[in-house]
Amino acid sequence: MPGFEVFGEKEKQEILDVLETGVLFRYEFGEQRKGVYKVRTFEEKFAKYNGAGYAQAVTSGTVALKVALAVLGVGPGDEVITQGFTFVATWEAIFDVGAIPVFTEIDATLNMAPADLEKKITEKTKAIIPVHMLGSGARIDEIMAIADKHNIPVIEDTAQAAGGTWRGKHLGTFGKCGTFSFDAVKTMTTGEGGMIITDDENIWRNMSEYHDHGHDHVPNPGGRGGEGSSFIGFNYRMMELQGAMGIAQLAQLDGMIVAQKENKTAMRNSVRKLPGVTFRTLVDEEGDSATFLAFFLPSRENAQIVNRILQDNGAGAISFAENTWHYYPKWEHIINSSTVTDSGWPFKDQDGRRRVVYDPQNLPGSAEIMNRLLVYQVPIKLPEERLQQIDAAMEKAAAEVG
Repeated sequence: MPGFEVFGEKEKQEILDVLETGVLFRYEFGEQRKGVYKVRTFEEKFAKYNGAGYAQAVTSGTVALKVALAVLGVGPGDEVITQGFTFVATWEAIFDVGAIPVFTEIDATLNMAPADLEKKITEKTKAIIPVHMLGSGARIDEIMAIADKHNIPVIEDTAQAAGGTWRGKHLGTFGKCGTFSFDAVKTMTTGEGGMIITDDENIWRNMSEYHDHGHDHVPNPGGRGGEGSSFIGFNYRMMELQGAMGIAQLAQLDGMIVAQKENKTAMRNSVRKLPGVTFRTLVDEEGDSATFLAFFLPSRENAQIVNRILQDNGAGAISFAENTWHYYPKWEHIINSSTVTDSGWPFKDQDGRRRVVYDPQNLPGSAEIMNRLLVYQVPIKLPEERLQQIDAAMEKAAAEVG
């Protein structure tokens, strides 16, 4: 990870196909494009790869979440439950449709804790967004059972886990929708871009129209259709160059995951040298996309000491407890209710009353887990000298904290 490590002739040829037509727009220009519809083809291939009925390409993984929420009818007055360890995009999308994010604890999977999910459901809960963080699946069977019991739709945020599975079924295909990101640091990348998959034709058609200003897409996906509009929308269209990249990267995804698994195993063997180390719980080790190696030390202090030694030896890990992009207590803009709007929206209503206040201390179970967590991103290509560097750093850390 990420997919730019394998850029080559496949990507070049797909892009040249687009440049030769001169058409970058995903719709229309039928004669000029000579049958080349890269985004449409990418959607079809991505749906088939995941075993889903339909796929809708959009401009980012963030937008994928927003479009899915919008077509499921989520809006002001609603609550959407997600987890306190996720990229900020998950809750940004919830706010952007007017709803309020409600956060659950995580467990040793680093994903949503089903027991806490049950506690957070209210009569206002309109959707649940479990996030398959760091390449590996949540306890999706338990989450779906809870959601089904309460008749609440699930949107799987699969931004970091493309190609991952649970018991042979692709992540992103359990809920009403599954969303994906193809940004610059993902295992398969189009630079920017996202996708939503679903088995519901009506949901897909509404997503198709919503992401294109609400245009009538009766003959979609080849053209935009008539001049009618069923509802308002916005512009979240993927362009043909991104679709071309997606086709080439998708064709290599399984191979990239195989390489990541091999490299993760090698890196894990080095990490095992640390005294007291334990590893993240994987609900399905075979289905892990192996994009990250996550491990725990016995205490926060121990994790900090070990990581300082690793950093001093050129092999520092990610401490997500200090990360401002992914961890609830570090989201200063949400904790401080910071916004560019004069009205204070989305934290305040039009009358100035607070809609929500977030306390950085209200996920203690997650804090206990996160404070002991260290993570390595797993590359697709791992040079032997880099592995040796990590191994040597682990030996020094093990000797010093012994």
